[in-house]
Amino acid sequence: MPDTTLLPLLASGRYVSGQALADALGVSRTAVWKQLNKLTDLGLQIESVKGRGYRIPGGLDLLQETGVRSVMSPVSLGLLGCLDLRDSVGSTNAEALSQIAEGRGAGYVCSAEQQSAGRGRRGREWVSPYARNLYLSVVWEYSGGAASLEGMSLAVGVVVARALQRCSVPPVQLKWPNDVLADGAKLGGILLEMTGDASGSCQVVVGIGINVNMPAEQAQGIDQSWTDLARLCPGKCPARSALLGVILDELLPMLASFESTGFGPWQAPWQALDAFADEAVVLHSASHQLAGIARGVDMRGALQLETASSGVQSVFGGEISLRSAS
Repeated sequence: MPDTTLLPLLASGRYVSGQALADALGVSRTAVWKQLNKLTDLGLQIESVKGRGYRIPGGLDLLQETGVRSVMSPVSLGLLGCLDLRDSVGSTNAEALSQIAEGRGAGYVCSAEQQSAGRGRRGREWVSPYARNLYLSVVWEYSGGAASLEGMSLAVGVVVARALQRCSVPPVQLKWPNDVLADGAKLGGILLEMTGDASGSCQVVVGIGINVNMPAEQAQGIDQSWTDLARLCPGKCPARSALLGVILDELLPMLASFESTGFGPWQAPWQALDAFADEAVVLHSASHQLAGIARGVDMRGALQLETASSGVQSVFGGEISLRSAS
């Protein structure tokens, strides 16, 4: 992993001389040059102009703890146990699970500039370029096991939609069970993982990924239509720290109350954002496909799929993906 201590000095996007960088870090100009060359391993473009110095075109929007906390309410700050901002991790969900094993509890939050092994549902890779998108995982604890988590991923989707609205992002929609869409393209995703007793005391890790400013060249491996906040908000893309703070401000109170409220209060808000309401869809799993009309979700977060042969049936999340029949 390249040394990233140079990056805050170049984050503004303005030229900084090699000598100024060397003086700020207390190293030689040769050491600075070597580190600048290694930064390309992060997918960053380093521009050099003789007599002016070095810069990152467009600059970098690095995560700052003060920027995260500044937009959070006192209630949410009281629920925040540990804000763990990392340079790079394998995945924030994996790090959160590791922290649980070491004794971390409710309110632990991990976010990182980059994931080297980011993952989404069904084992898919989550493309995670450096300091371009938002990757975060939050730990919470429950006493009722898996049953207490029914519909939670859908409630998280509503939380994300509300946070984006607070950041002046145009309206988004939700795709059952875990995707955030904008103009029909994927903007973000949600991945919940549980550890502990399936019928008793357990911990859940809520993972959220949002495309903020995805470089096209690093998105070539994405196998579906995608978009990002830079495209949705040209010239007014929300700062990543503020976005993280607003999401936590909406998410932490929901997690704290979910075991007592369940999905019920979130059902109508989710259905108001349903991207496939009353549309013909096909559900894909590893073993079969099932076609029908999407009729929203029930009080447990199960998709209500109307088929010609069986009427309306409940379909729960898991290793299932939903696609338009057209």
